[in-house]
Amino acid sequence: MTMHQNDQFTLAEMKTGQTGTVVRVLGGHGLIRRLDGLGIRPGKKVTKLSSTLFRGPVILRADNTQVAVGFGMARKIIVELDKHLPRAS
Repeated sequence: MTMHQNDQFTLAEMKTGQTGTVVRVLGGHGLIRRLDGLGIRPGKKVTKLSSTLFRGPVILRADNTQVAVGFGMARKIIVELDKHLPRAS
């Protein structure tokens, strides 16, 4: 599933170094509860730190904690990317 409206992407689609705010989790109560336990919930700001090629784990930062989630989970976390304002010259 690809979300490209309003700068929303799955965590798996984000590029390394991008920051955004979790807007929703596409999953059942078990997944939502598991991610909540890791500090990943709607309204939380996250930064994608790294991912491996070919569906490996995705490492992200939520607050001051680094968390690794599987590729399948990362595809269910919808993030609205931060908009970077252009610098005034």
